[in-house]
Amino acid sequence: MAGPVNVATAVAAEPPAPGTNYRPALTLLASLFFMWGFITVINNTLLPHLRSVFDLNYTQTTFIESVWFIAYFVAAIPSAFLIRRIGYQKSLVVGLLTMAAGALGMTLAASIPSYGVTLTMLFVIASGITLLQVAANPYVAVVGSPETASARLNLVQALNSAGTMLAPGFGAYLILGRSKSGTALAGTVLTPAERLADAQSVILPYILVAAVLIVLAVVIARFPLPAMGAAANRATAAERKNYSLLRHRNLVFGVPAIFIYLIAEIGVANLFVNFVSQPDIANLTHEQAGRYLTFLWGGMMVGRFAGAFVMQRIEAEKVLAVAAVGAFVVMTITTFTHGEVAMWALISVGLFHSIMFPTIFTLGVRGLGPLTEAGSGLLIMAIAGGALVIVQGWLADKFGLQMSFLLTVACELYVLFYALWGSKPTGELPPPEVVK
Repeated sequence: MAGPVNVATAVAAEPPAPGTNYRPALTLLASLFFMWGFITVINNTLLPHLRSVFDLNYTQTTFIESVWFIAYFVAAIPSAFLIRRIGYQKSLVVGLLTMAAGALGMTLAASIPSYGVTLTMLFVIASGITLLQVAANPYVAVVGSPETASARLNLVQALNSAGTMLAPGFGAYLILGRSKSGTALAGTVLTPAERLADAQSVILPYILVAAVLIVLAVVIARFPLPAMGAAANRATAAERKNYSLLRHRNLVFGVPAIFIYLIAEIGVANLFVNFVSQPDIANLTHEQAGRYLTFLWGGMMVGRFAGAFVMQRIEAEKVLAVAAVGAFVVMTITTFTHGEVAMWALISVGLFHSIMFPTIFTLGVRGLGPLTEAGSGLLIMAIAGGALVIVQGWLADKFGLQMSFLLTVACELYVLFYALWGSKPTGELPPPEVVK
Protein backbone atom coordinates (compact mmCIF):
# COMPACT_ATOMS: atom_id res chain seq x y z
CA MET A 1 0.00 0.00 0.00
CA ALA A 2 1.30 3.59 -0.84
CA GLY A 3 1.86 5.84 2.12
CA PRO A 4 -0.37 8.91 2.48
CA VAL A 5 1.12 12.06 1.06
CA ASN A 6 0.33 14.74 3.61
CA VAL A 7 1.12 17.96 1.79
CA ALA A 8 -0.75 20.04 4.34
CA THR A 9 1.58 19.08 7.15
CA ALA A 10 4.73 19.38 5.10
CA VAL A 11 7.52 21.63 6.21
CA ALA A 12 8.44 24.44 3.91
CA ALA A 13 11.98 24.46 2.62
CA GLU A 14 14.09 27.50 2.03
CA PRO A 15 13.67 28.77 -1.54
CA PRO A 16 15.95 26.78 -3.83
CA ALA A 17 19.05 28.51 -5.06
CA PRO A 18 19.21 29.06 -8.81
CA GLY A 19 20.63 26.05 -10.59
CA THR A 20 20.24 23.77 -7.56
CA ASN A 21 19.95 20.12 -8.60
CA TYR A 22 17.61 18.24 -6.25
CA ARG A 23 17.36 15.12 -8.42
CA PRO A 24 19.91 13.08 -6.38
CA ALA A 25 18.05 13.84 -3.14
CA LEU A 26 14.69 12.99 -4.72
CA THR A 27 16.06 9.73 -6.11
CA LEU A 28 17.35 8.75 -2.70
CA LEU A 29 14.07 9.61 -1.00
CA ALA A 30 12.10 7.73 -3.66
CA SER A 31 14.11 4.61 -2.79
CA LEU A 32 12.57 4.75 0.68
CA PHE A 33 9.05 4.62 -0.77
CA PHE A 34 10.10 1.67 -2.90
CA MET A 35 11.58 -0.20 0.06
CA TRP A 36 8.64 0.15 2.43
CA GLY A 37 6.25 -0.87 -0.33
CA PHE A 38 8.49 -3.85 -1.11
CA ILE A 39 8.82 -5.00 2.50
CA THR A 40 5.12 -4.54 3.26
CA VAL A 41 4.05 -6.78 0.39
CA ILE A 42 6.56 -9.51 1.24
CA ASN A 43 4.01 -10.27 3.96
CA ASN A 44 1.59 -11.46 1.28
CA THR A 45 3.88 -14.39 0.49
CA LEU A 46 5.12 -14.73 4.08
CA LEU A 47 1.64 -15.31 5.53
CA PRO A 48 0.78 -18.54 3.68
CA HIS A 49 4.30 -19.72 4.46
CA LEU A 50 3.88 -19.08 8.20
CA ARG A 51 0.42 -20.66 8.11
CA SER A 52 2.05 -23.93 7.03
CA VAL A 53 5.10 -23.67 9.30
CA PHE A 54 3.13 -23.00 12.48
CA ASP A 55 -0.04 -24.88 11.42
CA LEU A 56 -2.19 -21.77 11.88
CA ASN A 57 -5.86 -21.28 11.19
CA TYR A 58 -6.97 -18.25 9.15
CA THR A 59 -7.65 -16.17 12.27
CA GLN A 60 -4.11 -16.72 13.54
CA THR A 61 -2.68 -16.10 10.06
CA THR A 62 -4.44 -12.78 9.55
CA PHE A 63 -3.54 -11.73 13.12
CA ILE A 64 0.05 -11.49 11.83
CA GLU A 65 -1.04 -8.72 9.46
CA SER A 66 -3.16 -7.14 12.19
CA VAL A 67 -0.04 -6.76 14.33
CA TRP A 68 1.64 -5.05 11.37
CA PHE A 69 -1.07 -2.41 11.10
CA ILE A 70 -1.44 -1.95 14.84
CA ALA A 71 2.12 -0.64 14.64
CA TYR A 72 0.90 2.24 12.44
CA PHE A 73 -1.50 3.29 15.19
CA VAL A 74 0.95 2.81 18.06
CA ALA A 75 4.08 4.27 16.46
CA ALA A 76 2.65 7.32 14.65
CA ILE A 77 2.62 9.77 17.57
CA PRO A 78 5.97 8.64 19.05
CA SER A 79 7.45 9.04 15.56
CA ALA A 80 6.30 12.65 15.43
CA PHE A 81 7.89 13.37 18.83
CA LEU A 82 11.15 11.71 17.74
CA ILE A 83 11.30 13.80 14.56
CA ARG A 84 10.75 16.95 16.58
CA ARG A 85 13.59 15.96 18.90
CA ILE A 86 16.32 14.73 16.52
CA GLY A 87 15.23 16.11 13.14
CA TYR A 88 14.06 14.60 9.87
CA GLN A 89 17.31 13.25 8.45
CA LYS A 90 18.33 11.43 11.64
CA SER A 91 14.80 10.07 11.94
CA LEU A 92 15.06 8.56 8.45
CA VAL A 93 18.24 6.80 9.56
CA VAL A 94 16.62 5.56 12.78
CA GLY A 95 13.62 4.28 10.80
CA LEU A 96 15.82 2.31 8.41
CA LEU A 97 17.93 0.85 11.22
CA THR A 98 14.77 -0.11 13.11
CA MET A 99 13.52 -1.96 10.05
CA ALA A 100 16.92 -3.65 9.65
CA ALA A 101 16.85 -4.76 13.29
CA GLY A 102 13.41 -6.26 12.77
CA ALA A 103 14.55 -8.03 9.59
CA LEU A 104 17.53 -9.55 11.42
CA GLY A 105 15.18 -10.50 14.23
CA MET A 106 13.14 -12.46 11.69
CA THR A 107 16.17 -14.68 11.18
CA LEU A 108 16.11 -15.41 14.93
CA ALA A 109 12.39 -16.19 14.76
CA ALA A 110 13.07 -18.59 11.89
CA SER A 111 15.90 -20.32 13.72
CA ILE A 112 13.86 -21.11 16.84
CA PRO A 113 11.16 -21.13 15.19
CA SER A 114 8.67 -19.00 17.15
CA TYR A 115 5.29 -17.53 16.23
CA GLY A 116 5.54 -15.00 19.08
CA VAL A 117 9.00 -13.77 18.08
CA THR A 118 7.81 -13.51 14.47
CA LEU A 119 4.93 -11.25 15.54
CA THR A 120 7.29 -9.10 17.61
CA MET A 121 9.80 -8.63 14.80
CA LEU A 122 7.12 -7.78 12.23
CA PHE A 123 5.84 -5.14 14.68
CA VAL A 124 9.37 -3.71 14.88
CA ILE A 125 9.68 -3.57 11.07
CA ALA A 126 6.29 -1.88 10.73
CA SER A 127 7.20 0.68 13.41
CA GLY A 128 10.29 1.58 11.40
CA ILE A 129 8.17 2.00 8.27
CA THR A 130 5.78 4.27 10.20
CA LEU A 131 8.68 6.50 11.19
CA LEU A 132 9.86 6.63 7.57
CA GLN A 133 6.39 7.63 6.37
CA VAL A 134 6.08 10.43 8.90
CA ALA A 135 9.57 11.72 8.12
CA ALA A 136 9.86 11.17 4.35
CA ASN A 137 6.60 12.68 3.09
CA PRO A 138 7.50 16.29 4.05
CA TYR A 139 10.90 15.92 2.38
CA VAL A 140 9.37 14.74 -0.88
CA ALA A 141 6.93 17.65 -0.81
CA VAL A 142 9.66 20.30 -0.55
CA VAL A 143 12.69 18.92 -2.43
CA GLY A 144 12.81 21.08 -5.54
CA SER A 145 10.57 23.84 -6.83
CA PRO A 146 6.98 24.19 -5.55
CA GLU A 147 5.64 24.12 -9.13
CA THR A 148 6.67 20.47 -9.59
CA ALA A 149 5.68 19.20 -6.13
CA SER A 150 2.69 17.29 -7.47
CA ALA A 151 4.81 15.50 -10.07
CA ARG A 152 7.34 14.49 -7.41
CA LEU A 153 4.65 13.11 -5.13
CA ASN A 154 3.12 11.09 -7.96
CA LEU A 155 6.57 9.74 -8.83
CA VAL A 156 7.26 8.36 -5.36
CA GLN A 157 3.74 6.88 -5.22
CA ALA A 158 4.50 5.05 -8.48
CA LEU A 159 7.81 3.78 -7.11
CA ASN A 160 6.03 2.59 -3.99
CA SER A 161 3.73 0.62 -6.29
CA ALA A 162 6.76 -0.72 -8.16
CA GLY A 163 8.03 -2.08 -4.86
CA THR A 164 4.69 -3.74 -4.13
CA MET A 165 4.66 -5.26 -7.62
CA LEU A 166 8.18 -6.75 -7.44
CA ALA A 167 7.97 -8.07 -3.88
CA PRO A 168 5.69 -11.07 -4.62
CA GLY A 169 8.18 -12.46 -7.12
CA PHE A 170 11.00 -12.05 -4.60
CA GLY A 171 8.95 -13.76 -1.89
CA ALA A 172 7.70 -16.51 -4.18
CA TYR A 173 11.23 -17.37 -5.35
CA LEU A 174 13.24 -17.02 -2.13
CA ILE A 175 10.60 -18.02 0.46
CA LEU A 176 7.84 -20.14 -1.12
CA GLY A 177 10.05 -21.59 -3.87
CA ARG A 178 12.64 -22.81 -1.34
CA SER A 179 10.15 -24.44 1.05
CA LYS A 180 8.28 -27.73 1.04
CA SER A 181 4.95 -26.07 1.80
CA GLY A 182 5.45 -23.54 -0.99
CA THR A 183 6.04 -26.15 -3.69
CA ALA A 184 3.44 -28.70 -2.55
CA LEU A 185 -0.23 -28.73 -3.45
CA ALA A 186 -2.85 -27.56 -0.96
CA GLY A 187 -3.57 -30.07 1.79
CA THR A 188 -0.08 -31.56 1.99
CA VAL A 189 0.83 -32.47 5.58
CA LEU A 190 4.39 -31.59 6.60
CA THR A 191 6.58 -33.54 9.01
CA PRO A 192 8.18 -31.69 11.98
CA ALA A 193 11.55 -31.76 10.18
CA GLU A 194 10.00 -30.25 7.05
CA ARG A 195 8.37 -27.50 9.12
CA LEU A 196 11.72 -26.61 10.67
CA ALA A 197 13.43 -26.53 7.27
CA ASP A 198 10.61 -24.36 5.88
CA ALA A 199 10.89 -21.94 8.79
CA GLN A 200 14.60 -21.46 8.10
CA SER A 201 13.97 -20.66 4.42
CA VAL A 202 13.17 -17.04 5.37
CA ILE A 203 16.64 -16.44 6.82
CA LEU A 204 18.37 -15.59 3.52
CA PRO A 205 15.65 -13.20 2.22
CA TYR A 206 15.59 -11.20 5.44
CA ILE A 207 19.38 -11.05 5.64
CA LEU A 208 19.35 -9.55 2.14
CA VAL A 209 16.63 -7.06 3.13
CA ALA A 210 18.51 -6.07 6.30
CA ALA A 211 21.73 -5.52 4.32
CA VAL A 212 19.98 -3.20 1.84
CA LEU A 213 18.35 -1.23 4.68
CA ILE A 214 21.67 -0.77 6.49
CA VAL A 215 23.35 0.45 3.29
CA LEU A 216 20.50 2.92 2.74
CA ALA A 217 20.81 4.16 6.33
CA VAL A 218 24.53 4.80 5.88
CA VAL A 219 23.97 6.61 2.57
CA ILE A 220 21.22 8.84 4.00
CA ALA A 221 23.26 9.60 7.12
CA ARG A 222 26.09 10.91 4.92
CA PHE A 223 23.95 12.54 2.22
CA PRO A 224 23.53 16.37 2.26
CA LEU A 225 19.72 16.47 2.25
CA PRO A 226 18.09 19.92 1.82
CA ALA A 227 17.67 21.99 4.97
CA MET A 228 14.12 22.29 6.27
CA GLY A 229 12.71 25.72 6.98
CA ALA A 230 9.63 27.09 8.74
CA ALA A 231 6.53 25.02 9.32
CA ALA A 232 3.63 25.42 6.89
CA ASN A 233 -0.12 25.63 7.53
CA ARG A 234 0.23 26.10 11.27
CA ALA A 235 -3.00 27.63 12.55
CA THR A 236 -2.92 29.40 15.91
CA ALA A 237 -4.77 27.97 18.89
CA ALA A 238 -7.17 30.91 18.76
CA GLU A 239 -8.05 30.16 15.12
CA ARG A 240 -8.68 26.48 15.85
CA LYS A 241 -11.21 27.29 18.58
CA ASN A 242 -13.47 28.86 15.97
CA TYR A 243 -13.71 25.70 13.85
CA SER A 244 -14.76 22.09 14.35
CA LEU A 245 -13.69 19.02 12.39
CA LEU A 246 -17.12 17.52 12.98
CA ARG A 247 -18.68 20.15 10.71
CA HIS A 248 -16.89 18.67 7.71
CA ARG A 249 -18.90 15.75 6.37
CA ASN A 250 -16.18 14.73 3.92
CA LEU A 251 -13.77 14.19 6.82
CA VAL A 252 -16.26 12.61 9.20
CA PHE A 253 -17.13 9.94 6.62
CA GLY A 254 -13.63 9.95 5.11
CA VAL A 255 -11.90 8.58 8.22
CA PRO A 256 -14.03 5.40 8.26
CA ALA A 257 -13.71 5.22 4.45
CA ILE A 258 -9.90 4.92 4.77
CA PHE A 259 -10.31 2.49 7.67
CA ILE A 260 -12.79 0.28 5.79
CA TYR A 261 -10.91 0.43 2.49
CA LEU A 262 -7.75 -0.85 4.21
CA ILE A 263 -9.71 -3.88 5.45
CA ALA A 264 -10.60 -4.67 1.82
CA GLU A 265 -7.15 -4.09 0.33
CA ILE A 266 -5.22 -5.99 2.99
CA GLY A 267 -7.72 -8.85 3.12
CA VAL A 268 -7.48 -9.44 -0.62
CA ALA A 269 -3.69 -9.27 -0.71
CA ASN A 270 -3.03 -11.45 2.31
CA LEU A 271 -5.50 -14.22 1.49
CA PHE A 272 -4.76 -14.21 -2.25
CA VAL A 273 -2.19 -17.02 -2.24
CA ASN A 274 -4.30 -19.31 -0.08
CA PHE A 275 -7.38 -18.59 -2.18
CA VAL A 276 -6.00 -19.25 -5.66
CA SER A 277 -4.15 -22.35 -4.39
CA GLN A 278 -7.43 -24.09 -3.61
CA PRO A 279 -8.29 -27.10 -5.84
CA ASP A 280 -11.58 -25.59 -7.03
CA ILE A 281 -9.99 -22.23 -7.95
CA ALA A 282 -6.62 -22.62 -9.73
CA ASN A 283 -5.08 -25.60 -7.91
CA LEU A 284 -1.64 -23.98 -7.76
CA THR A 285 1.24 -24.37 -5.36
CA HIS A 286 1.89 -21.43 -3.06
CA GLU A 287 4.98 -20.57 -5.11
CA GLN A 288 2.95 -20.43 -8.34
CA ALA A 289 0.17 -18.46 -6.67
CA GLY A 290 2.72 -15.98 -5.31
CA ARG A 291 3.78 -15.17 -8.86
CA TYR A 292 0.19 -14.31 -9.81
CA LEU A 293 0.11 -11.88 -6.90
CA THR A 294 2.43 -9.69 -8.99
CA PHE A 295 -0.48 -9.06 -11.38
CA LEU A 296 -2.65 -7.82 -8.50
CA TRP A 297 -0.10 -5.23 -7.41
CA GLY A 298 0.85 -4.45 -11.01
CA GLY A 299 -2.79 -3.58 -11.65
CA MET A 300 -2.64 -1.10 -8.78
CA MET A 301 0.41 0.60 -10.28
CA VAL A 302 -1.21 0.85 -13.73
CA GLY A 303 -4.43 2.11 -12.14
CA ARG A 304 -2.63 4.91 -10.32
CA PHE A 305 -1.04 6.21 -13.51
CA ALA A 306 -4.37 5.97 -15.35
CA GLY A 307 -6.27 7.57 -12.47
CA ALA A 308 -3.91 10.54 -12.32
CA PHE A 309 -4.55 11.13 -16.04
CA VAL A 310 -8.34 10.66 -15.90
CA MET A 311 -8.81 12.88 -12.84
CA GLN A 312 -7.41 15.82 -14.75
CA ARG A 313 -10.64 15.73 -16.77
CA ILE A 314 -13.23 14.05 -14.54
CA GLU A 315 -14.15 14.86 -10.93
CA ALA A 316 -12.35 12.65 -8.43
CA GLU A 317 -15.52 11.52 -6.65
CA LYS A 318 -16.99 10.28 -9.94
CA VAL A 319 -13.86 8.27 -10.68
CA LEU A 320 -13.98 6.87 -7.15
CA ALA A 321 -17.62 5.85 -7.63
CA VAL A 322 -16.81 3.98 -10.85
CA ALA A 323 -13.89 2.23 -9.13
CA ALA A 324 -16.13 1.20 -6.22
CA VAL A 325 -18.75 -0.26 -8.57
CA GLY A 326 -16.06 -2.14 -10.49
CA ALA A 327 -14.56 -3.53 -7.28
CA PHE A 328 -18.01 -4.57 -6.05
CA VAL A 329 -18.70 -6.47 -9.28
CA VAL A 330 -15.38 -8.36 -9.46
CA MET A 331 -15.44 -9.24 -5.76
CA THR A 332 -18.97 -10.61 -6.15
CA ILE A 333 -17.71 -12.74 -9.04
CA THR A 334 -14.79 -13.89 -6.87
CA THR A 335 -17.16 -14.94 -4.09
CA PHE A 336 -19.69 -16.92 -6.15
CA THR A 337 -17.72 -18.47 -9.03
CA HIS A 338 -14.92 -21.02 -9.27
CA GLY A 339 -11.87 -21.83 -11.37
CA GLU A 340 -9.79 -19.26 -13.20
CA VAL A 341 -12.77 -16.91 -13.47
CA ALA A 342 -12.68 -16.42 -9.71
CA MET A 343 -8.89 -16.07 -9.71
CA TRP A 344 -8.77 -13.41 -12.44
CA ALA A 345 -11.69 -11.56 -10.89
CA LEU A 346 -9.70 -11.31 -7.66
CA ILE A 347 -6.60 -10.18 -9.55
CA SER A 348 -8.57 -7.46 -11.36
CA VAL A 349 -9.72 -5.85 -8.11
CA GLY A 350 -6.22 -4.34 -7.84
CA LEU A 351 -7.00 -2.11 -10.80
CA PHE A 352 -10.12 -0.75 -9.08
CA HIS A 353 -8.49 -0.46 -5.66
CA SER A 354 -5.56 1.51 -7.07
CA ILE A 355 -7.01 5.01 -6.87
CA MET A 356 -9.10 4.52 -3.72
CA PHE A 357 -6.64 5.43 -0.98
CA PRO A 358 -5.18 8.64 -2.47
CA THR A 359 -8.60 9.76 -3.74
CA ILE A 360 -10.37 9.23 -0.40
CA PHE A 361 -7.50 10.98 1.34
CA THR A 362 -7.67 13.99 -0.96
CA LEU A 363 -11.47 14.26 -0.73
CA GLY A 364 -11.28 13.89 3.05
CA VAL A 365 -9.11 16.99 3.57
CA ARG A 366 -10.91 19.14 0.98
CA GLY A 367 -12.14 22.42 2.43
CA LEU A 368 -10.60 21.96 5.91
CA GLY A 369 -8.56 25.18 5.69
CA PRO A 370 -6.55 25.70 8.91
CA LEU A 371 -7.83 22.33 10.18
CA THR A 372 -6.15 20.44 7.35
CA GLU A 373 -3.26 19.34 9.56
CA ALA A 374 -5.56 17.83 12.21
CA GLY A 375 -7.80 16.20 9.60
CA SER A 376 -4.84 14.71 7.80
CA GLY A 377 -3.61 13.19 11.05
CA LEU A 378 -6.93 11.43 11.58
CA LEU A 379 -6.88 10.01 8.06
CA ILE A 380 -3.32 8.74 8.52
CA MET A 381 -4.21 6.97 11.76
CA ALA A 382 -7.12 5.30 9.95
CA ILE A 383 -4.52 3.16 8.14
CA ALA A 384 -4.79 1.00 11.27
CA GLY A 385 -7.98 -0.38 9.67
CA GLY A 386 -5.70 -2.93 8.03
CA ALA A 387 -5.43 -4.57 11.45
CA LEU A 388 -9.05 -5.69 11.17
CA VAL A 389 -8.12 -8.15 8.43
CA ILE A 390 -8.31 -10.61 11.35
CA VAL A 391 -12.10 -10.31 11.04
CA GLN A 392 -11.89 -11.80 7.56
CA GLY A 393 -9.64 -14.53 8.93
CA TRP A 394 -12.33 -15.39 11.48
CA LEU A 395 -14.99 -15.41 8.75
CA ALA A 396 -12.80 -17.72 6.64
CA ASP A 397 -12.51 -20.17 9.53
CA LYS A 398 -16.23 -19.98 10.26
CA PHE A 399 -17.82 -19.89 6.79
CA GLY A 400 -15.03 -20.74 4.34
CA LEU A 401 -12.31 -18.69 2.65
CA GLN A 402 -14.34 -17.85 -0.45
CA MET A 403 -17.40 -16.66 1.50
CA SER A 404 -15.15 -14.45 3.64
CA PHE A 405 -14.78 -12.13 0.63
CA LEU A 406 -18.35 -10.96 1.26
CA LEU A 407 -16.69 -8.68 3.82
CA THR A 408 -14.70 -7.12 0.95
CA VAL A 409 -17.92 -6.72 -1.04
CA ALA A 410 -19.45 -4.80 1.89
CA CYS A 411 -16.36 -2.57 2.11
CA GLU A 412 -16.71 -1.62 -1.56
CA LEU A 413 -20.30 -0.51 -0.91
CA TYR A 414 -19.16 1.90 1.80
CA VAL A 415 -16.59 3.39 -0.58
CA LEU A 416 -19.39 3.86 -3.13
CA PHE A 417 -21.51 5.60 -0.48
CA TYR A 418 -18.60 7.89 0.31
CA ALA A 419 -18.03 8.74 -3.34
CA LEU A 420 -21.70 9.55 -4.01
CA TRP A 421 -22.61 11.40 -0.80
CA GLY A 422 -20.12 11.23 2.09
CA SER A 423 -17.37 13.07 0.21
CA LYS A 424 -19.48 16.16 -0.46
CA PRO A 425 -17.79 18.93 1.56
CA THR A 426 -19.70 20.94 4.17
CA GLY A 427 -18.54 24.01 6.05
CA GLU A 428 -15.71 24.66 3.60
CA LEU A 429 -12.95 26.97 4.84
CA PRO A 430 -10.41 29.00 2.86
CA PRO A 431 -7.02 27.30 2.51
CA PRO A 432 -4.38 28.30 5.07
CA GLU A 433 -1.46 30.46 4.09
CA VAL A 434 1.83 28.71 3.56
CA VAL A 435 4.62 30.21 5.66
CA LYS A 436 8.00 30.25 3.94
